[in-house]
This record gives sequence, structure tokens and C-alpha cells, in this order.
Amino acid sequence: MEQNKKIAVIAGAGPAGLTAAYELLRTTNVMPVILEETNQVGGISRTVEYHGNRIDIGGHRFFSKNGDVTRMWEKLLPNQGAPACDDILLGRSPAVTPGNPDPEKVERVMLTRHRISRIFYLGAFFDYPISMKPRTFLNMGLVRTCRAGFGYLGACLFKRPENSLEDFYINRFGRPLYRMFFEDYTEKVWGVHPSKISPDWGAQRVKGLSLSKAVWTTLTKPFRPSGAKVETTLIESFSYPKKGPGQYWEAMADEDLKMGARLEFNARVCGLEMDGGSIKAVRYEQNGETKTIPCDYFFSTMPVKDLVQALPDAPEDAARAAAGLPYRDFITVGVLVKKLKVRNLTKYKTVNGLVPDNWIYIQERSVRLGRLQIFNNWSPYMVQDWQKTVWLGLEYFCNEGDSMWNTPEREFIDFAIGELVSIGLIDREDVLDSVRIPIKKAYPAYFGSYKDFGAIRQYLDTIPNLYCIGRNGQHRYNNMDHSMLCAMEAVRALRGEIPKSAVWDVNSEQEYHEQGDKK
Repeated sequence: MEQNKKIAVIAGAGPAGLTAAYELLRTTNVMPVILEETNQVGGISRTVEYHGNRIDIGGHRFFSKNGDVTRMWEKLLPNQGAPACDDILLGRSPAVTPGNPDPEKVERVMLTRHRISRIFYLGAFFDYPISMKPRTFLNMGLVRTCRAGFGYLGACLFKRPENSLEDFYINRFGRPLYRMFFEDYTEKVWGVHPSKISPDWGAQRVKGLSLSKAVWTTLTKPFRPSGAKVETTLIESFSYPKKGPGQYWEAMADEDLKMGARLEFNARVCGLEMDGGSIKAVRYEQNGETKTIPCDYFFSTMPVKDLVQALPDAPEDAARAAAGLPYRDFITVGVLVKKLKVRNLTKYKTVNGLVPDNWIYIQERSVRLGRLQIFNNWSPYMVQDWQKTVWLGLEYFCNEGDSMWNTPEREFIDFAIGELVSIGLIDREDVLDSVRIPIKKAYPAYFGSYKDFGAIRQYLDTIPNLYCIGRNGQHRYNNMDHSMLCAMEAVRALRGEIPKSAVWDVNSEQEYHEQGDKK
């Protein structure tokens, strides 16, 4: 370390941590030291490789309404575009030009992909968000359609006080549609009923979306100029790294190291030392040894629960609230099959008639499966033999230590495959390979002691050189672009350009996206 440089220790080499390091190196004289608990960068946005096939943990669309974020993506991974990639998939000669090279010849590149995700319910596919197409009414049947229509009209006339996520959804879709498409799935994801969850989750994940907004978007689509803004939930295309999101974070980590950052793997932060109200040193465990590094700033992407525990002498109310913060854990089962039983009946052309969805929300009440990813449709380069096999990601939501989490690996994989068979998506004899990947603290939850989060934030805000960024760092269900923008805003706050409180405003109800584009 150069002796005249200040040091910023960054806990975590995920999207927020790597972006913070990049911005510090680009705009300040502060030297970042990144402590990553695992042996891989990217956090839950990493890509896992298994027998030549790649798994995107959770599914990550590279889309943002913030210009700073999209420019950073384009700088590190140029966007090659969609046509050449789709031509290759369909067996046509690609239109290769200097600005549109053959993606087969370029290793690190962004592709433009169609965004298609649907709901599988009642043994049929429904658009997500719910559309007013004839197919929707045919799938629902006359009785359900009438109930849904009257329920929506009632919700428009009589608004409920929004004290829970249940109230949030009913106000926007009506009770019948809420019961059909949101209630059970939300309980699958969080393990508690939507009536027990704060409406903050809806405000941050589907803000601005309602049935009327979905209908309006459909009606005005032919008249919208190219590039016109739409709700994030309604976007129709996105960028995606050729071999999964981890490829982008590997590129950013390489850039950080090239610019002078220090990156330590298998380094778990276990304690923080304070002096005069500021963090002066960070203790971490690495390969069985406890080490200490002094710091001038500390950027935390670690779970708030662990951060407060690592801070000495935290106030009792903040410590109690932090200790009780809930998280939802996650299991992905990768299943390689010869084919799916369902066929493509959409307008999109695909290889061998594969359904075009990036992911499918599984609403069937008979199974515990929450969501199904089809990695061929994220990028063909995620699948070793994309022409002859289909690589699936089965997503289950659970709590660390519960019966699902503790089920032996082979037994759980057999159970997951059995669920796909039971709802008619695959035949068991078509399964070629499989793997299970458990992920801890994937989703910060909005119930339990979350109601007391104000006491935690009030305490953390008293530490002048602490910056809480990212999904777990703020206990907020952020997307990648939100996490990156948190890091950008934190570095701006460090430079004295904006108040530190602005870091907490990212992905809040103030619609940061539109503000961010004007900076």
C-alpha cells in the first residue's frame, strides 16, 4: 500500500462491493481492499459451472433505467447485440459486421435477449404480468374471468389501507387475481402469508405496476418510440453476458485488480474495531488465521444482522432488532434433460420447439417448486450442447436448517425431478444429469423485526465512515443495478458531493431511476 493513500475495506466481492472498488479507484485516492468470504466473485450474481453447463443463481437481467449503470456495463462488456446470436441458434448465417461480430468468436461479450417469463397455473401458461389476451380468458375459464373482472373493478372503487403486501396486491389487481396469481406464490417465496409482510416489498419490487398499467402498456406498444421508458417489470429485452452474469463480475474484478485493488478470498469479516465513533480496523478470518487490517472507511455488503453483531457496544434496541432480522434461503437444482414435454406455441422461433421463457413462475399448489429457469434461453452458451439438451434451474425457497434445507442432496434432487414430472413438464427417463446448490441469505425478508429497522439504521448512520451498500448491506431486495448504484452513491458521499442518506434512497419509493438519468 502506498503510505499516503487512505484505505477502504470492502466486505464482499458482489455487485456492490466490486463497483465500490471500481469507483474509488477511478475517482479518488483511496485504496480498496476487498474481503470476500467465498472463493469466487459475484455474490449471488455469480455463475456456477457444473459438467460444462452454467447456472445463473436466481436469474439476472442486465437492465437499468440509470444511465451511469448501463454505461458501466457497456464499458466492461461490449454489447454485441441479438441478431447474430439468434441467427446462430436458428441455423442461419449470422450478419457479422465490425460492430456486430460473431459471438462464437468473442469470449466476453453482452448479448441482447428477449425477455419472456410466464406463469404456469392450471396446467397452462399465463403471461406475466397478466395480460388481457384471449388466451388468458380461455385458460382462466368464464367463471374465473368474471370474478377477476368484478374483483378488479371493486379494487378500483374501494382502496384498502396498505398495511401489508396483501393490501398492496389487492389494491392493484383485485382479490380474485391476487388469490390466483400472488397469494400462494408469495407464501412459497417467503414462508409467511402476504398479510404478514410489509408493503415495502411491493413498493420496491413491483412499484408502478398494476393491471391498468399492464393493459395500457399493451395498448400503446405499437405507438411507443424506440427506447421509450416502461416499468421495469414490463421490459421486453435485456442485455446478458454470453456465459452468465458471473462473467461480468469477473471482468470487473480483473479491472479492479489492474487498477490497484487488493482482493482477498476466503476472508470472512469477524469483527470491527472502533475509535472515537469511527471504524478504525477490520478483523477477518482466512485459512484458520485471524488477521487485522486498519482502515479509513468501511463499505459493508455483509448482512446487516452480521454487521451489527461485529460492531462493539451497539445500542440494545438496534442489536435486538438486527439479531431478529429474517432472511430467506434458497436452493437451485440444476437438471439436464433431453427435452421438455411442453411445446412452443408462442410467436417466438426457438430451437427444436423449446418454449421461449427465461423463467417460469410455478403457481401450481401441488408442488413446492417456485420458479423454473431455462438457461438455453438466457444464453445458448450457458449449455454445453444447447441443440440437443435443455438445462433447467429449479428454484426452491426455504430457511437454513428447515426440513427442505436438511434433506440429503440426492433425495432432494429426486424430489425436485418428481415435481417436474408430476406437473407434466418432463419425463423422468429424459433426465441426463443434476446437481443441487444451496444459497444462504439470498433474500432479506420484510417481516419479523424488520418493522424496527429504523432503530438499526439510526445507529448505523452515527458511524461517519461506514457505508452500507447492496442487497444484504441494506437489508433491501435490490436488483444488481440498485446494488451498483448504491456503491456509486456511497463513493459520491465519501467525496462529499451528496449526503450519506442518499445511499439509502436508492430503490426507495422516490423512483430513483428517473432521477438518476438526470445526474
